[in-house]
Amino acid sequence: MSVDRLPTYSVAELNTAIGSLLERGFAPRFLLEATVSRPQLKKGHLWLTLTDGSASISGVVWASKLAQLSYQPKDGDGVTVVGKLNFWAARASLTVQALDIRPSLSTVLRDFERVRQLLEQEGVIDPSHQRALPRQPASIAVLTSVPSSALADMLRTAAERWPMTQLIVVPIPVQGSVAPTIISTLEALAERTDELGLDALVLARGGGSREDLAVFDNEALCRLLANYPIPVVTGLGHEDDLTVAELVADHRAATPTAAIVALLPDREAECQGLAQRQSRLKDALLGRILRERQRLQDRDAALQQQSLLEKIKRQRQALAQRHQLLKALSPERWLQRGLALISNTAGDPISDLESVKIGDQLNIRMSNGSLEARVDQIQPSAPTTSS
Repeated sequence: MSVDRLPTYSVAELNTAIGSLLERGFAPRFLLEATVSRPQLKKGHLWLTLTDGSASISGVVWASKLAQLSYQPKDGDGVTVVGKLNFWAARASLTVQALDIRPSLSTVLRDFERVRQLLEQEGVIDPSHQRALPRQPASIAVLTSVPSSALADMLRTAAERWPMTQLIVVPIPVQGSVAPTIISTLEALAERTDELGLDALVLARGGGSREDLAVFDNEALCRLLANYPIPVVTGLGHEDDLTVAELVADHRAATPTAAIVALLPDREAECQGLAQRQSRLKDALLGRILRERQRLQDRDAALQQQSLLEKIKRQRQALAQRHQLLKALSPERWLQRGLALISNTAGDPISDLESVKIGDQLNIRMSNGSLEARVDQIQPSAPTTSS
């Protein structure tokens, strides 16, 4: 190729041509998976190196954008960057301008393990510390984003299961570095649990990736939940996503709706249970009434036996029996059979010959009268000899 056929540039022209080529041939926005190295703040801007271990490129977050970010990476953090290319023609310098930075899954899981291990070693995470949930709470606080489909589902489920419970909805942000806001809200609510009559707390967030749940791995937030004055139920993300907040809670539900189900009884089941208890109570009362009725009847019968009329009746019967006995043993009965009663003038009965002597006056009583007689002769009976 002839030298005079090659394009000729000045340095400025070359750099400008490179910049134009990049603008035309590269996407205006892209996602970059990288690890942060040596982040530094200079004049309010965050400068950092983005690397994947094989290559690296400079990155910058301008001060105006940095103030809007919910997450500021540290050295060694894995990140996902929403960026665009910045090319400075004057120096032919290429930099990734970060429009948004979020922690990668590896960073989120690394922080989760760090906080989990720390709280387990201190005994903050301990299943034996979990408190029982109230059986029929009068009032519960629901902390979640407002409005949200998760909140709508919880309100509908609560109305269907147990409408007697009051739900106090407390709006909180659930995305990004919002742990300080959630902590301040929880602290303010903790001071009013008695005033509001709260029986439990639900901390909920619907859906989202594991990276979106990173706020619920915050150490200070988890310590506060572990020592909260009322039982805490979590319903965060999906069932497969585990956060430290769920480990310190008194009950972990797979979803926000499941958290409400765990706290509130089923109205239909409770009605059936009440009907069964009513039936058992009715049977028990009927049995007791029958037993008491029988006891009263027995007592009435006993009192009847002890009444004055019964006593008089029994005494009459006893007197009649005695009268019959006396009648059977009466001398009149013997007199009617032809026997006689003999007595002396003093009226003393004469039962043997030794009681009389010749010349004594005797009275002989018979069934229809009496005789006066004098003893002229005494004739003892001949003695009886036994063979």
